[in-house]
Amino acid sequence: TMTIHNEEHIVDVQVRSGIYSSDTIFDYTHGYVATRLFSRNACFIMKIKKEFIPELNEIGHLAFEKETMKDVYSPNNVWAQFQPGSSRLGDFKDWILYGKHIENLCTGLPLYQ
Repeated sequence: TMTIHNEEHIVDVQVRSGIYSSDTIFDYTHGYVATRLFSRNACFIMKIKKEFIPELNEIGHLAFEKETMKDVYSPNNVWAQFQPGSSRLGDFKDWILYGKHIENLCTGLPLYQ
């Protein structure tokens, strides 16, 4: 499920697939993406790089295309491979940097950047 909050510049993506379930927040205001993997009980955060992550106004269009045509090839598919090293719990400075939406998603979980 994808929910786009244009007024807050946030995209919330929820994947419900058993052990592969996750929640992802694209926070375009702060410039970060955070993914909470439920099977790992961890949060992975990365900076939005405009050359790899679609703009907010494009993401809804791409989702509509994908749903309508199912097997459409798009060069804008987003894939990320995380190679976790060390983690830490977020603190006040992190939440100022990442914003309240990512804070709500990741508070109390190990953070991997």
